[in-house]
Amino acid sequence: MAASHCKELSIALAQFPRVSLGHFPTPLEPMDRLSEILGGPRLWVKRDDCTGLSSGGNKTRKLEYLMADAVQKGADTIITQGATQSNHARQTAAAAAKLGMACHILLEDRTGSNDPNYIMNGNVLLDRLHGATVSKRPGGTDMNQEMVALADQLRQSGKTPYVIPGGGSNPIGALGYVNAARELAEQAARIGLKIDALVHATGSSGTQAGLVAGLAAIQSDIHLLGIGVRAPQEKQEDMVFDLAVKTAEHLGTGVEIDRDAVRANCAYVGGGYGIATDGMIAATKLLAQTEGLLFDPVYSGKGLDGLIDLVGKGYFDGMENVVFLHTGGSAALFGYSESFELPGYTS
Repeated sequence: MAASHCKELSIALAQFPRVSLGHFPTPLEPMDRLSEILGGPRLWVKRDDCTGLSSGGNKTRKLEYLMADAVQKGADTIITQGATQSNHARQTAAAAAKLGMACHILLEDRTGSNDPNYIMNGNVLLDRLHGATVSKRPGGTDMNQEMVALADQLRQSGKTPYVIPGGGSNPIGALGYVNAARELAEQAARIGLKIDALVHATGSSGTQAGLVAGLAAIQSDIHLLGIGVRAPQEKQEDMVFDLAVKTAEHLGTGVEIDRDAVRANCAYVGGGYGIATDGMIAATKLLAQTEGLLFDPVYSGKGLDGLIDLVGKGYFDGMENVVFLHTGGSAALFGYSESFELPGYTS
């Protein structure tokens, strides 16, 4: 990877409208206590939980491009969807508030939980605090069709809606992680760090697809691995590959995507999207108590579980530096308090 490739990518990205919503570059920090405990390669964390928008998270990068497109198209109302404790919904509501737009959030019940903290606290509380209108849909609902129907209603009432897909995962949103690949490469170069592998949680596929396209554009040999949080491996990889190809085409640099560059390990999903696992709980507690870092129970916590387990299994043997992309979402912890069974006050 040469600096010239990063410069070329910056020039290519500059053709797309972008609004400033986040704090970039996000920190790149060592996790030396965790590395010592696990005994594998040196582990680092790319702090995309520090993007700044409504407590931060990876969706902010995507929203910088999506909201710019919405502004360019004259939108006054944003519509998006996600699961109950959606980090994407929270950041979208915040972005809409910052830009003076109305926001409608559709939340799909994917867990069946009636825990008041889960259905009203955490990200749901913040959605409403940012002024968004929040409505629920049962699990299995065609959420894309629901957004289309709502958009039609709003147009009839004189509004100009802009629909953002779940996770902000389309070729426009994925540009945020094309840019993140460049940012990380330049950051590592400045401190003389050779990154052997980059690991992250993967769900709606936009983050991983953007990274795949971005790493290809700068001709990086970093080993990229997504830890799946919802879909089986073949389906997850197919979604990522399809979006990575479309993102590269949208970027217009002629970069071709190698199917072998798309890797997802989906062994850590557990009972389903948003359902707590023992591994996620253990991993989240471990990082909180060794590195002072908070991860979310739906997405980054399961990714972290995968990272820890794979270090123990020797997946990264022969590698010296592995970076975990922290996609944020700690607000969701407040919706899962019962899952962690933490001790109460001491006398």
